[in-house]
Amino acid sequence: MSKMHRTKGMLGALVAAWALAACGGGGSGNGTTSSAASATPATGVAGTDAAAPALSGNVATDGRNWINYRRSQIGLPTLEHNTIIDSAAQGHSDYQRINNTVTHDQQAGKQGFTGAALADRMRAAGYTFTGSNAIGEVIAASSRQNGFTMAEELVTAIYHRFVMFEPQFKEIGSGAAATSAGYNYLTADFAANNGLGSGLAAGALAAWPFNGQTQVQVNFLSDSEEPDPVPDRNEVGYPISLQTNLSNVIAVQSFTVRPRGATTDLATRQVDNQVASSNPLQRHNLSAVAIIPLAPLAAATIYDVTFIGTLNGAAVGKTWSFTTK
Repeated sequence: MSKMHRTKGMLGALVAAWALAACGGGGSGNGTTSSAASATPATGVAGTDAAAPALSGNVATDGRNWINYRRSQIGLPTLEHNTIIDSAAQGHSDYQRINNTVTHDQQAGKQGFTGAALADRMRAAGYTFTGSNAIGEVIAASSRQNGFTMAEELVTAIYHRFVMFEPQFKEIGSGAAATSAGYNYLTADFAANNGLGSGLAAGALAAWPFNGQTQVQVNFLSDSEEPDPVPDRNEVGYPISLQTNLSNVIAVQSFTVRPRGATTDLATRQVDNQVASSNPLQRHNLSAVAIIPLAPLAAATIYDVTFIGTLNGAAVGKTWSFTTK
């Protein structure tokens, strides 16, 4: 992780009081080049509608608003803005800018130090943990100067998406810093304190891309995320995911995607939110799962997705479709 500032642009981590974690890293590298430039929903990214937030020009605010907007599109609770968490996130963005690094961890003695780990930084900012709790962090470091686009790239990177779309988080804070050369750091921190949030209804699964979504990106550069979700190749198809509450367990029997009208499924790689942690003590129940097509998707094509499995031991199935750019 200490070398990420040379090749990677984004990091994601999820930790909790009862040692559940998924840790991702790297950048999406998904080829998105569009950028919102006015107070309209015409951002050029997938699935936007009239409910899209207006661009403020503040990277931290826009990144936070975009995350909440994307959550709302798939039925996830909106996260409450917490200014204390803002302070922790801002301090970490400043630390990364000052030290020219992209990292979840800070080193005591270095300029800008506010706490070694996320929980330390939140406490230093004045956040008080009570009862059971879960926290998470995603970081984007990019030459882009648009919070919407930076947050959207985090959504594309699958381990980051698992963190951002955790249904039972309650709060969010964000902070951004920019170098004199226009390189931007966006840190978003998440929390569920004194117990997890209500999350999704019993038996529900949140899918991304969502049913009917259009203009979905066709590709993802897997090498730019750490851990690399598809380590034997770089350019792959856009990740397709299902997520449930952190306290739930998904078991996969079949998870497939195929072009509308085709007779065979695409070759895919399955990843989940346990893979993101190499430490067995930091693994948790499989509450999110994704498939990544092993080749870029075709443009302007409808894809049908089918999932069959169990949720907390009960049979569950889901079918949906989306359309690529």
